[in-house]
Amino acid sequence: MSCNGHRGQMLNIKIICVGKLKEKFYIDAANEYIKRLSGYCKLEVMELPEDYQQSLIKEKVQIESKIPDGAMTVALCIEGREFDSKELSALLQDSAVKGISKICFIIGGSVGLHDDLKRNANIRFSMSKLTFPHNLARVMLLEQLYRALNISGGGKYHK
Repeated sequence: MSCNGHRGQMLNIKIICVGKLKEKFYIDAANEYIKRLSGYCKLEVMELPEDYQQSLIKEKVQIESKIPDGAMTVALCIEGREFDSKELSALLQDSAVKGISKICFIIGGSVGLHDDLKRNANIRFSMSKLTFPHNLARVMLLEQLYRALNISGGGKYHK
C-alpha cells in the first residue's frame, strides 16, 4: 500500500508542530524523512511559533484553525496509547481502507498541548513513557511514519 486508500486516493498527512526546528542536526534528519515519505504520501509539516508568553488556549485556537476538515486527528502526548511500528502501520492502512484520506498529527511545544486538543483528538499517541524534546519527537514521528508506510508497502526498511 503506497498510502493509497481503497479508492486509489493518496493519503494526506499533516503534522502541526508548535515551535521551529533550529538545530541543523534536527533539520537534516527531518528533511531526510520528509524526502523519503514523498514516495508514500502527501506530507505537509506546519510550524507554528512557540511563544512562551502565550497561553495554551491561544495555541489551541491556532492549532485548531490549521487542522484540515475531515481529518483524523492524532495528538502526541505522554498519556496516550503506545503503538509499536507494525500497529502504527496497521492504523494508517486501516484508515486508508475506511476512506480516511487526511490524518493530522499534532505536536505541542515545550509545555505540551491544551487538554481540549488531547481530549478531542481521535487518537492520543504516545511514543514512550519517556519525555523527549519536542524537536526530537518530530524527527521520531517522521521516522516512524516512514517505517509504518514502508511496512505497509512491503519494504525492507523495518527489520
